[in-house]
Amino acid sequence: QVQVVESGGGLVQPGGSLKLSCVASAPSGSFLSTYLMAWYRQAPEKEREFVARMTTGGGMKYADSVKGRFTISGDMSDNTVYLQMNNVKSDDVAVYYCNMIGREFRSGGPVEFDSWGQGTQVAVSS
Repeated sequence: QVQVVESGGGLVQPGGSLKLSCVASAPSGSFLSTYLMAWYRQAPEKEREFVARMTTGGGMKYADSVKGRFTISGDMSDNTVYLQMNNVKSDDVAVYYCNMIGREFRSGGPVEFDSWGQGTQVAVSS
């Protein structure tokens, strides 16, 4: 089973910066070919919402609420994605989740995967 782990969350002052990281790892004996890496977030008592994504070929998309402030980057060959958060606002307080989609190549052939991490908390101090 593909495991996805986020890190980098924490407490930041309004207007400050934070960088989240996420890595996907393959079970022993298999390797991954990731073609979509994305970030979502879920604020207290709200639905999970899209934040940013990147696909093979360098295509990127952002939610309107984070455009110009957040930057997604990563290396699909390493199954690693980052989210640079600048000018953080109180509205950005949420648990941030990483989502990875691709193919896992096992001895029996490729299998599609769509995996989520457990999330990392971002809080903004007042």
